[in-house]
Amino acid sequence: MRRFRDRVEAGRELGERLATQYAGRADVLVLALPRGGVVVGREVAGALGAPFDVLVVRKLGFPGQEELAMGAIASGGARVLNDELLIQTGLTPDRIDAVVSRELAELERREALYRDGRPAPVVAGKTVIVVDDGLATGSTMLAAVQALRAQRPARIVVAVPTAPAQTCAKLERVADDVVCLRQPYPFYAVGLSYEDFSEVGDEDVRRLLEVHERTVTFRAGEVELEGTLVVPLGARGVVVFAHGSGSSRFSPRNQFVASVLNDAGLGTLLIDLLSEVEEERDLRTRELRFDVELLSERLLAALSWVAADARTQELSVGVFGASTGAAAALMAAARRPQDVAAAVSRGGRPDLAGSLLTEVRAPTLLIVGSLDHVVLDLNRQAMAQMPQTEVKLETVPGATHLFEEPGTLERVAELARDWFARYIDTASR
Repeated sequence: MRRFRDRVEAGRELGERLATQYAGRADVLVLALPRGGVVVGREVAGALGAPFDVLVVRKLGFPGQEELAMGAIASGGARVLNDELLIQTGLTPDRIDAVVSRELAELERREALYRDGRPAPVVAGKTVIVVDDGLATGSTMLAAVQALRAQRPARIVVAVPTAPAQTCAKLERVADDVVCLRQPYPFYAVGLSYEDFSEVGDEDVRRLLEVHERTVTFRAGEVELEGTLVVPLGARGVVVFAHGSGSSRFSPRNQFVASVLNDAGLGTLLIDLLSEVEEERDLRTRELRFDVELLSERLLAALSWVAADARTQELSVGVFGASTGAAAALMAAARRPQDVAAAVSRGGRPDLAGSLLTEVRAPTLLIVGSLDHVVLDLNRQAMAQMPQTEVKLETVPGATHLFEEPGTLERVAELARDWFARYIDTASR
């Protein structure tokens, strides 16, 4: 059985498995068990376009044999004990309470450290996906599920890259669903399912949690639009995403690219360029997705919001456009040259920007799949109409229009990351 390269790869594979049922849903919340589970959970949350946080759980190690789990405790006061083990060993209540007290102090320390004053997320009525990097006995996950049940979520899904079959069966009795990518037999240890199972420290967890999402709203003429803002601590800039062709801020592809930019220290704002009413209309008529003038006006409103908001007003700004959103991005860059430091198009239609292409000043990267022949020709034509700026066309080998082939979307994200890092780092607002 092939091992995962590391927790990031495991999280991406787990996110892909979960995406078919949970991606883009407003009721989904991803909670990860520290520490290693936070690395996996971050990737899962990015794939689903879902909010992300931690659920702190502590294993109760048997005195003198701490690796042997006699139970676990979790945030909210939940406690799970292995009664069969305790009966067999005859451990006294006083010794059990001593272990619980010690681990409770550590649990409270970690909660204070990881949250840094942030309140715990509300789980009532949510579909909560609980993630770890793997399970052995499952005692910590059992405590997590018990703690969550008391908060009345609509549904609890346990999701892990690896676990023994018997542990998965045990969790199926308490969770609403269990998703496990691999169930090795015989099962010896979680770490054996990974090539790299390096230790994850408290500071790693804090760093991953500092990059958390906020839903924001802004006015664009007569409509109010929503966006998802992520600004890492010490961010060097922020990239505004313009979706197109019926997509929204919940696009799994753009969510993935955004997560790569976040890891590189860049903020992201993924916005809906159409209101809910307009989206419903566009699903029937397909007319608004090609109204690049309207999309550009909405993007200009988003840029105005970025320039005014305290979290982003000091940051240099880039724009990232996909499909018809690429035309909107370049039109906005042409109209606000002082506000846009760099632009990237993914499988875009920059040609739809028309005569405004000649006025673009922002360094522009056009990314197209090598097998997307029609769009590739259109990008070459657009490139020839952009004499006032540095413009580069990158073709991703073996990729079609949606970059669905293995490794191709990762290449898009790398190219975008490097382009923005290069030009945003040298720009100032």
